[in-house]
Amino acid sequence: MINTDVTIRPGAAVAPAVSGQKAERTDASSAFAGLFRNAVSGASGNLDEIFTKASERYGVPVNLLKAVAKAESNFRPDAVSSCGAQGVMQLMPSTARSLGVDDAFDPEQNIMGGAKYLGGLLDRYGDPKLALAAYNAGSGNVAKYGGIPPFQETRNYVERVMGYAGEDISLPDLPSGESASPSASLLFPAESGETGLAGISFTSEDYAEFLRLLAQQMKQSALSTALSAADIGSLYGSSENNA
Repeated sequence: MINTDVTIRPGAAVAPAVSGQKAERTDASSAFAGLFRNAVSGASGNLDEIFTKASERYGVPVNLLKAVAKAESNFRPDAVSSCGAQGVMQLMPSTARSLGVDDAFDPEQNIMGGAKYLGGLLDRYGDPKLALAAYNAGSGNVAKYGGIPPFQETRNYVERVMGYAGEDISLPDLPSGESASPSASLLFPAESGETGLAGISFTSEDYAEFLRLLAQQMKQSALSTALSAADIGSLYGSSENNA
C-alpha cells in the first residue's frame, strides 16, 4: 500500500476517515495511476537531472529543493497525502493547476511546479525558513503570526528540511522505461517480496482506466505507423512518376 505518511498542511481540509477497505482501494488506485503514468511516459531515470534543471530555472538552491522533496514524499512520484497533496513535492491539485502542472504524478512536472512555487516564496520572504513555513502552513499563517507559525508540525518541518538541506541527499532512480511493456508489468505484478504492486487489489474502475490508456497508446502507435507507411508510399509513388 502506498505510504501516506507525508506532510499535512495545518488548517487544510482533511478528508474524513474512511474504512480500511475503502482507504486501501483509494491508495491502490493512486498507486496504479501514478505507476502507469510513469510507465507510459517513460519517465526519466535520473531525478538529479530534474532537480538541477528546476534549481537553475527558478533560482532555488538544489539541496533545499531536494530537502523539501525528501520531507514531503521521500521522492515518491505516486505519493498522495490524506488531504489530497500529490507527487514528489506534494502539490495540492489547485496549486498544481495554478503552476501549470497538468499531471502532478509526473515527476518532472511536479518538481518544476514545486520549484516555481518555492522560488516565489523565497523571493517574497528572502528567508528560507519563512519560505519553508509558508510552503508547509501557507502564506496566510506566516502573515498572521508575523513569522513561523506556532504549529509544532510546521516548526518541526522547517527544522527537518533545513537539516536535510545540509546533508548529502541520496536520490532514488525513477523507472527508465527500458523494462517490459507497461501492460505486462502492471497486469502481472511482481511476486510477493519483490518491488511492484503485489498484494494490492485494483477495482474494476482501475482496470477500465488502464485499458482506456492502453488503447489510447496503441491507437497513437498505430497512427504513427500508418503515417510512416503513407510517407514511404508517397515517396515510392513519386519515384515511379519520375521514372
